[in-house]
Amino acid sequence: MFPRIYIWLFFLIFLNGCTTSSKYEVIYNGEKGQEQEQSEINHQDYTIAIVPKVTGIPYFNAVEEGAVEAGYDLDVNVLYSGPLIADWKQQETIINHYIEQNVDLIAVSANDPEKLGPVLKKASLKGIRVITWDSDTNKHYREMFINMVDPEVLGRHIMDTLSSRVNEQGSYAIITGASDAANLNEWIEWMKLHQKENYPNMTLVDIVESNDDPKQAYKAATDLVKKYPDLRGIIGSSSVGPPAASQAVQDADKAGDITVVGLSTPNLMREYIKEGSSQVVTLWSPKKLGYLTVSVAKELLDSKEIQDNQYISNIGNIRVKEDTVIMGQPIDFTKENIDQYDF
Repeated sequence: MFPRIYIWLFFLIFLNGCTTSSKYEVIYNGEKGQEQEQSEINHQDYTIAIVPKVTGIPYFNAVEEGAVEAGYDLDVNVLYSGPLIADWKQQETIINHYIEQNVDLIAVSANDPEKLGPVLKKASLKGIRVITWDSDTNKHYREMFINMVDPEVLGRHIMDTLSSRVNEQGSYAIITGASDAANLNEWIEWMKLHQKENYPNMTLVDIVESNDDPKQAYKAATDLVKKYPDLRGIIGSSSVGPPAASQAVQDADKAGDITVVGLSTPNLMREYIKEGSSQVVTLWSPKKLGYLTVSVAKELLDSKEIQDNQYISNIGNIRVKEDTVIMGQPIDFTKENIDQYDF
């Protein structure tokens, strides 16, 4: 007979040898904030896989925090993983991984509205529900889109924040994320339309990509400042744009001469706004967006209809237009109110 200590040691070694870890995902279930191994995936009735555009930037980190909190509150498994860069091919690989796991629902913030179509169709054919959030695909590839704000309201509002600070005249440029991101492109179209309709003395001189990479965004902003010496404004349409533009303006000693506005988090922009290299940024709560995505996913899996003006716990009343859920209104962060927010 082996002594008891050796039997336990053999058992632990066996378990360790059988444990596998995923290249991509962190799985949350059981206790709030606790990371679980992939083998523990079936502790709750539903497994909801969340795929962001990219990982490692504050915006999507906040989304992850909200999604994890919702998973804990609603007693569902939440899997959260995304590519290291804003790349649809990497998203496709992650989605295929989730299809193999036979998750119940996949929610993706798409880096490309069309190219993810085949893999999302594949998921649907396997009986996996598919929704989008933050950035949509062609509607034929999913059953519902969760949007942060009405895109027309947001695009026009961002243009208003710029025009009011440049006296409705002069040249401006836009730093976007990935060129194929449907949400960014839609916002930009509304910005351009609103400028043409209401601010004819303003001129859009350039739109440059950052691929949601802070270093690329900074280089793009620096190049814009050099290329257009009379530039009056820069709009960042993804969260890395405004801080990169603010730093570039600051480094060029043009704070106050070039207005920086756009979409970013208060934590990324706090010092720039207080120092005056940016005047205002706009966003919503990305944490709430993550929470709402998981909440809507569970409602769908429970076969419940999402209704206009429906109250969602920790979110409030949502709007529903056809197959799109709209979370709320944009929030402006200025020197006067930015310290009220922490995300």
